[in-house]
Amino acid sequence: MADNHPETTAPVIVRDRIRGSLLAGAVGDALGAPIEFMSLADIQRLYGSDGISDYAPYHGRLGAITDDTQMTLFTAEGLLRAYVRGNLRGICCITSVVSHAYLRWLKTQGITPSASIDEKHGLILLRALHSRRAPGNTCLSALQAMTAFTDRKADNNSKGAGGIMRVAPVAMMFHDRADQANYVFQLGKESAWITHGHPCGYYSAAAFAVILHALLCNEPLEVGIDRAEQFLSVNPDADETRRALARGVELARQGTLPREAIPTIGEAWVGEEALGIALYCALVASDLEHGICLAVNHSGDSDTTGILVGQLLGAKYGEAAIPERWLAPLELRSEIAQLADDLFQHREWNLDEFDFDEAIVQRYPGR
Repeated sequence: MADNHPETTAPVIVRDRIRGSLLAGAVGDALGAPIEFMSLADIQRLYGSDGISDYAPYHGRLGAITDDTQMTLFTAEGLLRAYVRGNLRGICCITSVVSHAYLRWLKTQGITPSASIDEKHGLILLRALHSRRAPGNTCLSALQAMTAFTDRKADNNSKGAGGIMRVAPVAMMFHDRADQANYVFQLGKESAWITHGHPCGYYSAAAFAVILHALLCNEPLEVGIDRAEQFLSVNPDADETRRALARGVELARQGTLPREAIPTIGEAWVGEEALGIALYCALVASDLEHGICLAVNHSGDSDTTGILVGQLLGAKYGEAAIPERWLAPLELRSEIAQLADDLFQHREWNLDEFDFDEAIVQRYPGR
């Protein structure tokens, strides 16, 4: 019957891809968190020659997320608020609403923003998010400098990985719009440049969003990579990001072993290196678990590469591919799953100006 009625099964498959991507990203983040600042030699000394493959204690528990997942969740909330605002008011600057979301995240880090923010709705009410998990200095300083919501590029020259690690929800918002890849690229870029002013800081995010978008639209990973490369190629200041992308892909195609390939790309503290490593790991992975373990076991920013590869392979294989031993203790698992479902269902919400779903508007007030 499923073969005769594909329209009844396709939405379930897409929902599973989005849930898989958001949850597997958080899993990769949590797996990499305790080893983020370790060398590969130290990781192997502690966890064996294959490295870490199960959660180790971090912030007093197993499965604790970092600022990477925190900011990803606030990105999702900001995009959904922008969608509500656009429908109810007929006009909206999406990037500006996302910047408001990041200022709410800043408040959870114990820093009061200069701009007035909404503290009465949404993720900011979750006490578990009011915890510093090694946030990046660029994100903190750029948001502290903001005096109002904005869509402008940050006034710094940072190309840190704090931009790319949080933009996955941009792709998820357009999971049903395969023809919107160019817009996904633009919105991914702007969502990152709120805090990161160097081209690598925002073009790496834009490229990653486009690649993830292809997977969510049921296209092969290679199609997304080619599309991102095309978008980067028409932006001269994206050449550095383009080279890092190509390096990761070429090393995977050559069959270079991870211990040789990943150091060749870098340590992922900056956006273009995180992109290159994530693509290498996703391309050579035999399955989701293998890919995430590859992504975190290296000298460098293990939680960021973990979240990126988790998001890619979660979108490719779906939620069912995530080992239950990783899902069961995952911090905020139910809240992450709810956000994933909202990203999947948002176009079905009743947001007529004169007759709207009050529960949705309470959860995502359009500002």
